[in-house]
Amino acid sequence: MPKTIYETIYKDLKQKIEHDVFAYQELLPSENTLVQAYGCSRNTLRRAVSQLVMDGYVQTMQGKGVRNIYQPFDQAVFTIGEIESFRESAVRNGRAASTKVVLFTEFAVDEKLSLYTGFAAGTEIYYIQRLHFLDDLPLILNHNYFLKEAVPGLTEEIAGQSIYEYLEQTLHMTIVNSKRIMTVEKMTQIDEKYLDLNAEDYNCMAVVSSHTYNSDGVMFEYTQSRHRPDYFRFYDNAVRKPKNSCRIKKS
Repeated sequence: MPKTIYETIYKDLKQKIEHDVFAYQELLPSENTLVQAYGCSRNTLRRAVSQLVMDGYVQTMQGKGVRNIYQPFDQAVFTIGEIESFRESAVRNGRAASTKVVLFTEFAVDEKLSLYTGFAAGTEIYYIQRLHFLDDLPLILNHNYFLKEAVPGLTEEIAGQSIYEYLEQTLHMTIVNSKRIMTVEKMTQIDEKYLDLNAEDYNCMAVVSSHTYNSDGVMFEYTQSRHRPDYFRFYDNAVRKPKNSCRIKKS
């Protein structure tokens, strides 16, 4: 599916903000300047800027313009508000990333597995265990469950690179949304083994469970990401919505 104009503008502005083309706390070029530079309508530009506001990159100010409020983080940070692959997160944070496939298999979901993955019993899936490294340090152990019929041709080699790149670039899948739950859970022997953790120092893991859907409304993935607690950090930009005042009509 071709990218819309506003997405192209959004990504270009975002990249320029992240690379200090527009300095922190400074105003972006005026709306007229940007409209001419991108050859787009005001509505298209405003949609791109609105997305940057939601992501915490800029702030619009009445009568003044749009101010850059983006500040980079010192260590690897994963985002809550958008669907970002491990590799994409590493690139954004300027870190060297690699992935090791610990297990790659396929089977049918049983009743017990169906309860927490969300896949119906009997569904054929790929089950993958992947260990993610940043700067040669093992940080995340992923347990990936992919709907086999939605991800044809998935291989161990692809899993060792970027599954999302394969889905979007090769299968032309549009990934729409992911429902996430974050918990703290007891460390397992597998966590201790692969993440080089000492049970005497850490007895728990930060766990992110996600159900992810494509543009057809199909849940094609359930993933449980188990993070080292000393490196776990998720970022979100919360926007307060104005509350409508309630008035009681006098009789």
